[in-house]
Amino acid sequence: MTVTLITGANKGIGYETARQLRELGHEVYIGARDAERGRKAAAELGARFVQLDVTDDASVSSALATIDAAEGRLDVLVHNAGVLETALDGPAALRSFDTNAVGIVRVTQAALPLLRRSPNANVVTISSSAGSFWAVNNPERAEFGLPLALYSASKSAATMLTVHYAKSQPGIKFNALEPGTTATDMTAAFGIGRPVEESARVVVRLATLDATGPTGTFQDEAGHLPW
Repeated sequence: MTVTLITGANKGIGYETARQLRELGHEVYIGARDAERGRKAAAELGARFVQLDVTDDASVSSALATIDAAEGRLDVLVHNAGVLETALDGPAALRSFDTNAVGIVRVTQAALPLLRRSPNANVVTISSSAGSFWAVNNPERAEFGLPLALYSASKSAATMLTVHYAKSQPGIKFNALEPGTTATDMTAAFGIGRPVEESARVVVRLATLDATGPTGTFQDEAGHLPW
């Protein structure tokens, strides 16, 4: 059985990705900062729960130690936890990068020993085309007019981290993706987005790559996006 950890998975795209992967037979660990919400989500899906705050080193270490003790390996890691700050100041910048970029480093570094024990290790980062230099400079793209400097910058960092992990860890696949504008709590203020089911399918496609699948890519539902 494929062992999968999804961060920030008690709601939104993470929750729906967990549901779809459970249907495919994965043993899914719901990583969530809020224990009550995380346990509730895991119970609803028939998944397992680990308390995991991507901004806290001790929480991350404890979560991966729990998975190690129970499973002895990790096959799929989905970096889904994220925040969207609309302010542009120092505290908002620290929150944005700590969750959206530094959190990826914390969890990946803690997970690497478990991933190396998998015969088909696969790491998927839910990034955004809002962090694409090409997209935000293209007047024909919606990203051109988004006033979300910190979100965009932190997602650029997330995608770049994915590329560098792919280069430094050749035995593990690392790919980032644009899931599509999705109706979640994060985007509620904008009143936009498609159902989470559609966006989660993009995540699931990359989370279920076989051993010959690509690594070091940034993709949307149609394939590669220019960076």
